[in-house]
Amino acid sequence: QVQLVESGGGLVQPGGSLRLSCAASGSIFSIAVMGWYRQAPGKQRELVASITSGGRTNYADSVKGRFAISRDNAKNTVSLQMNSLKPEDTGVYYCNADVVAYGGWQRDYWGQGTQVTVSS
Repeated sequence: QVQLVESGGGLVQPGGSLRLSCAASGSIFSIAVMGWYRQAPGKQRELVASITSGGRTNYADSVKGRFAISRDNAKNTVSLQMNSLKPEDTGVYYCNADVVAYGGWQRDYWGQGTQVTVSS
């Protein structure tokens, strides 16, 4: 089985910073893509940032220049450095991983979510 464990969420003032981390464990051969999604109350879940095993990144327009995603392929971890946080960044952040298992099948997994609140 594969499990994703997230950490780093919390309460921060506008303009502050947070770093989210996600660790994948289990019967993993490789992870093609890892990413972060978020969902604000009453809104649709949206992609925040993603990164491939080769290091190609993708960001939502609203976070470009403020957030940075990185990963460690050897440790199966992904991090999201969030700077200059705004109240509109508030929401539940979910880690996502597209996992290739040793048996040859591929599916995506989700973390339990971690709350990020930006407020004064």
